[in-house]
Amino acid sequence: MAGPAFRAAAVRVRVPATSANLGPGFDAFGLALGLYDDVVVRVADTGLTVDIAGEGADNLARDERHLVVRSMRAAFDRLGGQPRGLEVVCANRIPHGRGLGSSSAAICAGIVAARAVTIGGASALDDDAVLALASELEGHPDNVAACLRGNFTVAWTEEDGARTITLEPSDRVVAVVFIPSTEVLTETARGLLPKTVPLADAALNAGRAALLVEALTRRPELLLTATEDRLHQDYRASAMPDSAALVAALRNEGVAAVISGAGPTVLALTDEAGADKVLNFAGPQFAAHRLELDRAGATVLPLDM
Repeated sequence: MAGPAFRAAAVRVRVPATSANLGPGFDAFGLALGLYDDVVVRVADTGLTVDIAGEGADNLARDERHLVVRSMRAAFDRLGGQPRGLEVVCANRIPHGRGLGSSSAAICAGIVAARAVTIGGASALDDDAVLALASELEGHPDNVAACLRGNFTVAWTEEDGARTITLEPSDRVVAVVFIPSTEVLTETARGLLPKTVPLADAALNAGRAALLVEALTRRPELLLTATEDRLHQDYRASAMPDSAALVAALRNEGVAAVISGAGPTVLALTDEAGADKVLNFAGPQFAAHRLELDRAGATVLPLDM
């Protein structure tokens, strides 16, 4: 059986940063943010070349170990075969090890790029199959769902793979991220979680997660209450004390602040009137940025953009 055919022209894929959990939605909620990595891929006659600019340029592998390349290889296997050669150029803006979905962005970029350079790729690997493969490679669907679909996503896993629904956040919601210079590995943060939690805490999180869907999409005035969490953030505080202190300070001022993903970035959800005030909370150990909410998710773009 003949393998797939590939496009001669290069393709460009843009993928957004993401914030998972959003407080109570542990391993389920994701929000796409307007901070992007770009990957340009061209099928070559032979070999593999990887060029990296921006985040990770000094330490990421430039061979088959690179996460974008590994994700492309997995996608090509699903698409029916590998190309003879690849040229991959990565422009990275999403910080690594900060809880903003950098690994999910790399995985999604690789899969979407592989599909885009394969003739008939969209039919052979549809959107649901892309989500399933990305979730398999990442290990959970919360970040990859938001990265692929944009907006606010609720993701879960069934016996046959990952599922997600996409909801539009209210236009009144403004995101501010506080990014520290230090990293916290996801494995380290997960290792601090207990094997069991009190029933009262689980019950509170279930109610807050349900409320957060309403708060983020239609009633942002409820975000402070809706982002309350008792399942993971307090247990992880010892690994990121400055971030935990910032979350507490913001919440004491009535700002819906949470640890972004596994941390240590802090995400604050506010409104237009409060955005400048929130930015002033950044101490010297944080770089504060106001970000738009991404509405498109992973996108194939013209090369001249």
